[in-house]
Amino acid sequence: MPTLSQKGLSMPDSPIRKLARFAVAAKAAGREVIHLNIGQPDIATPEVAWDAVRKSDLSVLEYSPSEGFASYREGLARYYAGVGVDVTPDQILVTTGGSEALVFAFMSCLNPGDEVIIPEPFYANYNGFAEMAGVRIVPVTARLDDGFALPPMSAFAERITDRTKAILVCNPGNPTGTVYSDEALAALADLVREHDLYLFADEVYREFAYSGILPSSVLSLPGLEDHAIVIDSVSKRYSMCGARIGALVTRNAAVYGAAMKFAMARLSPPTLAQIASEAALNTPAAYFEEVRAQYVARRDALVDGLQSIPGVTCPRPGGAFYAVARFPIDDANTFCQWLLESFDWQGATVMLAPNSGFYATEGAGRDEVRMAYVLGVPKILQAVNILREALAVYPGRTN
Repeated sequence: MPTLSQKGLSMPDSPIRKLARFAVAAKAAGREVIHLNIGQPDIATPEVAWDAVRKSDLSVLEYSPSEGFASYREGLARYYAGVGVDVTPDQILVTTGGSEALVFAFMSCLNPGDEVIIPEPFYANYNGFAEMAGVRIVPVTARLDDGFALPPMSAFAERITDRTKAILVCNPGNPTGTVYSDEALAALADLVREHDLYLFADEVYREFAYSGILPSSVLSLPGLEDHAIVIDSVSKRYSMCGARIGALVTRNAAVYGAAMKFAMARLSPPTLAQIASEAALNTPAAYFEEVRAQYVARRDALVDGLQSIPGVTCPRPGGAFYAVARFPIDDANTFCQWLLESFDWQGATVMLAPNSGFYATEGAGRDEVRMAYVLGVPKILQAVNILREALAVYPGRTN
């Protein structure tokens, strides 16, 4: 029998999706499964996006340009200007989701064996993207007890070696919901300039910050013209996860040119999804005001409910739509599987994501879970009650 490649063997499982078969079995057995494991909002996609697709007069579903439609990139440049970022359409590369944008960035900027420093816990698929590009992740651990604040710059500096080529941050963060302050970003920019590194910033949750102020983009920081690369996506902003449209945004012409080669090799981003995404740029501000209000209510229902359960610690996130909690359990992987296989309360159970999969450090996050508050408040309250009952009887409870 032929052997698999080393990359095929080394690619990590998704901590978000690896328990899916147990959820399928639970549903087949007649139990309701409340999905807090994945960032799939139940928020309606803006009607302007649907209308654009319905009214499209295409007779042939053609390739688009490899860099994306010019009209869409022009619209994106206007969007970025509205959030304090001055870029031109030819500094925006449309990609098949933010995932492809980050893979392109890794492969354009880093050689196999190079290192990228990332605050952990981080979006679990960064592990897979790094494996695809042959890049080594060097984690800097943020602590739940500090609300997952950006670690001090000394912790980053200690990890810089001659193999370090980049730092990657997600702001607002997945899985933590942390929003980095302007002061923290400025300090990070100083470090990047001092060591001549790339700064990758995953900013797909920009609109979902709950202080009333949008977080600053790294592209708005001075002196990073050759260093900053932003990863963006329509998936969460417009509740269009299935569109698979993202963007790589950079003022570094050499990086853009290299990424464009990868874009040409994969031919083009999806045509109909770009039509929807371009139209979504016309989404009224009231949409985001309403959505933010819904997420604040959902966040507070989840965090307040969890904090009322003995032994549970859950910091209140400032953005995105995720929360990480520490449970009084032996192992989150075991607990999350047990919920689906062996427990229900009033005919329902909850699907969570074990947070250990969001760390690169072996053994970290063993008693933590990530929850996506993407469902309405009644479902979230039901989920909290199920978790309260489950933790009271879980065989592996630790206190």
